[in-house]
Amino acid sequence: MGVSLYSPRIPVRCLAFVTDRKRCGGRPLETVVDEAVSGGVNLVQLREKDLPASELYDLAVRLRGVIQHRALLFVNDRVDVALACGADGVQLGEHALPVVAARAVAGHRLLIGRSVHGVEAAIAAANEGADLLVAGTIFPSASHPSEVPQGLTLTEGITERAWVPVLAIGGITAGNVGSVMRSGVAGAAVITAISFSPDPRAAARGLLIAMTDAAVAAKETKRP
Repeated sequence: MGVSLYSPRIPVRCLAFVTDRKRCGGRPLETVVDEAVSGGVNLVQLREKDLPASELYDLAVRLRGVIQHRALLFVNDRVDVALACGADGVQLGEHALPVVAARAVAGHRLLIGRSVHGVEAAIAAANEGADLLVAGTIFPSASHPSEVPQGLTLTEGITERAWVPVLAIGGITAGNVGSVMRSGVAGAAVITAISFSPDPRAAARGLLIAMTDAAVAAKETKRP
């Protein structure tokens, strides 16, 4: 079994914003990220697959300056860019490097996340030493309309067997994130709920409040 020693840890009640600079309503991505982090986002995943390495690196450095250690910064797939820009982690897609290969390159300088779409894949990634699992698609998603939503049975199945933090992704809003949290996940990852909002700060705050309320209610329910 792989073992991760990396610090800092994934935040409690992790709210991740996955970037898409083409879905920010004409606003600079840096502005949307700044507002989102000010509203409570505590992990930013830089996911701009069309950018060459040099441009992705430049953008990552700019976002690092915007975030100013208020949130973790992950780079999607590119271990080299994540290391070069001083990111906190790398998020590996389904067809990216295996976790063990990424760990061989990064050592314990990066947190390593893995995107998964099934329980067995989640357990395999955890066994390889992933620090974070991002599971989806949960609900119909505007950013990935072709993906078939799997519902909360996916996150329930993964959290019953996985021993690392799990984030849910796909169609998550302030209106449904409470039910998502009650399925056992450590948090949620969103794109549209923040990037399409005219007020990303308020959108992030609304998501975090709903997540916190669900966690508090769950604790109250468990009390004797």
